[in-house]
Order: sequence, then structure tokens, then C-alpha cells
Amino acid sequence: MKNKKIKGMSLFSSAGIGEYYLSRAGVQIVVANELIPKRGNLYRSIYPNHKMVIGDIMDEKVFQKVRDVALENDVEFLIASPPCQGISVAGKNRNIEDMAKDSRNYLITQVVKMIKEISPSYVIIENVPLLLKLKLFIEGNLLTVEEILENEFNELYNIDYGIYDTSDFGTPQVRKRAIIRMYKKGLIWNLPQKSHKKITVRDAIGDLPSLEAGEESGIKWHYGRNHDENQVIWMKHTATGHSAFENKYYFPKKKDGTPIKGYQSSYRRIKWDEPSPTITIRNDAISSQRNVHPGKLLEDGTYSDARVMTILELMRLTGLPDNWPIPDDTPEILIRQVLGECIPPLLIEALVKEIEV
Repeated sequence: MKNKKIKGMSLFSSAGIGEYYLSRAGVQIVVANELIPKRGNLYRSIYPNHKMVIGDIMDEKVFQKVRDVALENDVEFLIASPPCQGISVAGKNRNIEDMAKDSRNYLITQVVKMIKEISPSYVIIENVPLLLKLKLFIEGNLLTVEEILENEFNELYNIDYGIYDTSDFGTPQVRKRAIIRMYKKGLIWNLPQKSHKKITVRDAIGDLPSLEAGEESGIKWHYGRNHDENQVIWMKHTATGHSAFENKYYFPKKKDGTPIKGYQSSYRRIKWDEPSPTITIRNDAISSQRNVHPGKLLEDGTYSDARVMTILELMRLTGLPDNWPIPDDTPEILIRQVLGECIPPLLIEALVKEIEV
């Protein structure tokens, strides 16, 4: 967006990570909504000039409060990230009919309602890729999200659907998201160009000092999380890009010596020379999916950094700056959760920059 600022709103905002660079892309968020108080209060700390309404958007009073602020400020842009627990691949509700029965998936209907009431010029709705396969019961009919939006808005809006990988747009992390762009007919919103070169883990965090579990570096948010002693030993004997399940002797095992059952994606170090795998909400656990530091080969044949990524490393792999303005006393687990749930902000910036006004 060139030479013009427009006002915007954010729904299902969490800590507002996805919108972090919107101001430099030409959008000034004036009102946001988040259900969970600890996330909403973190949002307030990061964006003290935004009006954050904490509460359930399904509550008519909360909805009206958010809507009224948007109307008072002539909001032209809306970004919404409805919670994905009901359709996440990691969840239990993969069956189409089961997903249609999950009340969490109907939060998108509040986005539809908000669009109808404030009539923004530009809309981004984002979620996990399965969003585009989701079906909901609307007035007795089982409809896809695309059918719902087309039925409501096809006369007023251009509607575009796509799956985007954040690593194609400057983020050192592979994270695929469904993006629905809506813009009023007669307006221009081009698609962003992919980056010529992907940013790797080495590019993003290679300059940070090595740390073992429990160690401090003196650099803000760069400290090694404490881990079980056995897990540390297993990972010390695990090479970059490999899983401890591949080890001949130092593999994950119970106290009686029998192997722990698990997938090759767990107890796994990530690779240096590729973008990071998707950061998950359980990025605090060595036993979770592909989230152990790559490490470096030591003289004794073991590998350094037998730990999960530090907060600072996760920030960089999400595309956030080192001075991301979160309070010093923010709980580590809260930070890890919002980073594991977010859409990295460089993708949103790339999309919004292509709006022509």
C-alpha cells in the first residue's frame, strides 16, 4: 500500500503477532478482540494504542463493543484468525461431519457478521490449510467456507483463496496457512511475489551463542530451558537433522530400558541450512515435533545445544525482531504458546503491501 494509511481491526487476535508489521504496510489497527485474558493483556502491552476488547465475540455485547469502535473509526481493513482447534490436523476432529458439529468452527460466522455490519474494503481471513475444506451447517445446509462467503458477498467483493508457505515470503520457517482475501469490486489487490531466496535457520540464529539446557547467555530471552537429564543425553548423541530414535544406544527409553514408542519426527533436531519446520504450541518439549536446536559437532563426537529453541530463537524464526516489546515478566510458556499458534507477520505484511489505494 503506497502513500496512504487506512484503519483496521483484528479479530481472534491472540497476542497480535500476525499484525506486527501492518503499520509499515499502511494499516493502523484501532480495535482488536481476544477471548483469553492473558493473551489479550499481552496484546495490550505490545500495542498500547490499540483498543483491545477482551471477551467472547459470540456474546452480543462484546461483538457490539468491537463493532462500534470499528464504525467510529471508519475501519477499512479486517484481519481475522478464528481459532483452529476444531479443524487442526493435530486434533481429533478430522472427519468432515465431525468438524461441522464442532462449535469452535462456527466462530467464523462472527467474522461474516462483522463484515456485513462494517463493510470493510479489505479482509484477510487466515487459518490452517484445512480451513478451505471445512464444512458447516448453515440453515440446514452443509456448506464449505468458500460457499458461505460466496453466498453472502459475491456481489460486493472479489474473493480469493490460497495456501501460502511463510518461508516463501522472508520467514525462516515453513508454515502453511490458508489465506482468504476479500476486497470490494473495483479495488485492486495484487498477489505478492515470492522471495528469490529462502532464509535458513543458520541465517536467522547462527550468530547466537551456543547454550546447553539450563544455561544463561546474558542475552535477553536467550537462555536454555531445563530438560530431563536422560533427554539431554539422548539429544547430545543425536546429529543435526536427525531423531534420537535413530540412535543405536542413546535412544529414548523407559527406566526399565525398553524403548519409548514414538515417531521419527519427535526427539528430532532441526536442520541448519533450511527454514525451520513449523513451530508448534509444544515447542517447550524435546519429545515434541522437530523442535530441538540443530547443534554443532563437538570434539568428543557428541552435539551441542541439547535443548529446545530459546524464546529469542523462536522469535527470529517467526520473523519478529529481537526487541519485540513484550514485558520482561511475561511467562515463558505463554510466549511459547502464542508463537506456536501465530501466523508469522512477514506474510501478512507481504500481502497487505500489494493493496493499491
